[in-house]
Amino acid sequence: MQFSAARNIYAALDLGTNNCRLLVARGAPQGFRVIDAFSRIVRLGEGLATSGVLSEPAMARTIAALRVCAEKVMHRRVTQGRYVATEACRRAANCADFIERIHAQTGIPIEIISSQEEARLVVSGCAPLLDQHIARAIIIDIGGGSTEIAWLGWSGNRVPDILAVTSVPHGVVTMTDRYGGREVSELTYRAMVSEMCAAIRPFDEFHRIASYVAQGSVQMLGSSGTVTTLGGLHLQLPRYSRTQVDGLMLSFAEIDRLSRMLLRMSYRERSDNPCIGPQRADLVLSGCAILEAVRQTWPVGRLRVADRGIREGVLASLIEAAGS
Repeated sequence: MQFSAARNIYAALDLGTNNCRLLVARGAPQGFRVIDAFSRIVRLGEGLATSGVLSEPAMARTIAALRVCAEKVMHRRVTQGRYVATEACRRAANCADFIERIHAQTGIPIEIISSQEEARLVVSGCAPLLDQHIARAIIIDIGGGSTEIAWLGWSGNRVPDILAVTSVPHGVVTMTDRYGGREVSELTYRAMVSEMCAAIRPFDEFHRIASYVAQGSVQMLGSSGTVTTLGGLHLQLPRYSRTQVDGLMLSFAEIDRLSRMLLRMSYRERSDNPCIGPQRADLVLSGCAILEAVRQTWPVGRLRVADRGIREGVLASLIEAAGS
């Protein structure tokens, strides 16, 4: 790495349908070293599926979080940054005005990225967790407003080739808005699974992914709050710990057990769990249903958990560009 890359301070912001996340880092010999971070659930896409617009309360919550991010960017004297927004901003009719409002009130220049660019960044951020000895990989990123699926393969490079991507308009916020999340019956849960199965079937059939899975040549990685929550539950953590969850391998049988357990729990019990909390208690079952549909379609048998994604991909891209 050249000195110019190492001396810079980089910022990566991911404004999603559910979360606002920031990482600030310095370049390091093995990529980057995080020096500051911020994450807040803002539910920007709450009600978007029915109204088609971002609500005033959701925009106000998001701008409040972005003000904190702006303060961190200024305090850390960031020299290079990229600040991206995903599905909620792609879909909302009033998003252009919202982006202008963000810039006016916080100074942050938000960039709305395509689902293909979103998938590319997730792959770049998660690539270090993939096993290069397994020929194919599926990366699942369950977001608030959509689920991105990347189908990958290797051709001798350190980072896998993206063979195909799809963005399914089903995420934990949109599913919860339509099906509910506080009290979820077995029938409702099955309806969510069926809807997601139908949504991803054409992608599977076109790329014949299931045939590769049947040959045993496919690995699966999940990048989302759903899978990290399941990782924390599996480890029975008294408090969520990224270092213990990131890179964890879960069998499909264990994911089934945890999903059944969550379905039996009350909303209060989910809220009281330290790895879920009240802000995710009504979303986690939607995420489990989406993940179950993925597992039914592609029965790989196990899933690697990634507590990383878009922000890490953005940082990697910024640092690579600065060092070139």
